[in-house]
Amino acid sequence: MKTTFMKLMVLLFSLGLYAQTGHIMQGVGSINMSMGGASTAQPLDISGAMHWNPAAISVFDDKILKFDLGFFFSSPELSSSLPTGMLYPAGTFGPGTPASPATFGTTEDDRGMSYMPAIGMVWGKENSKHTFGVSAFGISGFGVTFPQETNLPMDMSGNPNMNWDPNNSNAINWPQALNGFGHIESDYMLLQVSGTYAYELTDKISIGIQPNFNYAALELNPNPLASPDFPPSMGGTGKGYPKADSTPAFGFGAQVGVFYDSGHGLKLGASYKTNQTFGEFEFDNEYLDGTDAPDVNFQMDYPAIVSLGLGYSFTNFDFALDFRRVLYENTEGFEASGWEIGSNGFPTGSVKGFGWQDISIISTGLQYKGINRLPLRLGYTYSTNPIDEELAFFSTPATAIIKHAYQFGLSYEINDNWRLDAVYHYGDSDGATEGQLLSPMNISPNNPLGKIPGTSVSYEMTTSMAMFGVNYTFKKATKD
Repeated sequence: MKTTFMKLMVLLFSLGLYAQTGHIMQGVGSINMSMGGASTAQPLDISGAMHWNPAAISVFDDKILKFDLGFFFSSPELSSSLPTGMLYPAGTFGPGTPASPATFGTTEDDRGMSYMPAIGMVWGKENSKHTFGVSAFGISGFGVTFPQETNLPMDMSGNPNMNWDPNNSNAINWPQALNGFGHIESDYMLLQVSGTYAYELTDKISIGIQPNFNYAALELNPNPLASPDFPPSMGGTGKGYPKADSTPAFGFGAQVGVFYDSGHGLKLGASYKTNQTFGEFEFDNEYLDGTDAPDVNFQMDYPAIVSLGLGYSFTNFDFALDFRRVLYENTEGFEASGWEIGSNGFPTGSVKGFGWQDISIISTGLQYKGINRLPLRLGYTYSTNPIDEELAFFSTPATAIIKHAYQFGLSYEINDNWRLDAVYHYGDSDGATEGQLLSPMNISPNNPLGKIPGTSVSYEMTTSMAMFGVNYTFKKATKD
């Protein structure tokens, strides 16, 4: 029974999800998303409370079950450019023939719709100092599907294509035989299963703790964590980078929090989610021709997060404001950057890590309860970008960076037991993240990242989502 249940949960949560702030979901569930993810000091629903501040579930005095499912659409675009003469110099195809022209192209993602599920349950009781909860949330993810470029300057034998359009050709998606990456696909998801406990120290102050158990899966095609099979001129056979099917990793961590309710509208909260430490992803690599490639291992943890919250409720309004700090710079898999160097002192062509910076997130939301049984909500989320310009090339498989996110949500309270929730989300990266194309073959003492002069790589995206939820409050037991 346990094995069947775990398989079902993994299937449900591996259907796909996209991150908003770094690779972290900005909120969990319809209500929390509609408030921009703010709930550290304003627990309007059990999902947001359990995700951002375990102490805040102390406000719930009933047994409550909640389920949400979001339908997520995104439109990442990947672009790159090459300068004049980069592909071949003048005279390559005969005396007087010109050098290759400047090249630019954009590839649109064709991944389609992704799903965002969340399920949680809380056991509360009036006049009790103890509140318990369990949850299973998809809290992190990224994924892209950029098809291989078909508008190519030459065939695989090096013969020029006379119909090539250099103004609409994305070099980073050229086949590996032409020094591109070809088809680029990634898929990462993180399911977090938690048990939550809150204790009321006084009628105004609560503390909470939450152990977390995590399951992650990562797919990379091509796999830049592996060393490529270099061309024959460099001692290889020219098979390029291998690909790796989805592989799992398990992790654990915890979260602690404190919640203060003045009883006069003002609420304060703070929480700390520890680094979620994972075992290594063990990639079983395969070259594009189907032959085996050397396996590699890679550890990628989930960063520690500090959250501070302010809430205020008055008449028919509930206001929430959260500030978060996501600590990527000390997180395995994100802190390292650049190319691996072999024991012989030469670059292996494999990537060390993303090299992301710490980010700040501001989430705010407002709920209006003046309409009978129909609360309305507005939310906004702002996030800084974890990707350094110099390292933008390494994050090509993880482009889901949203700077501004806007949400509108509502609920319909059918009766004292049932409530329906909904939210619409729109996000924008506010321009492109841009850097230079990098190559391990260009590494030198003055160019440790291997920047290719005159080139560029960039990506930007917008997101939209409709999410729906149902909340059921169990009937309270009555005495005969």
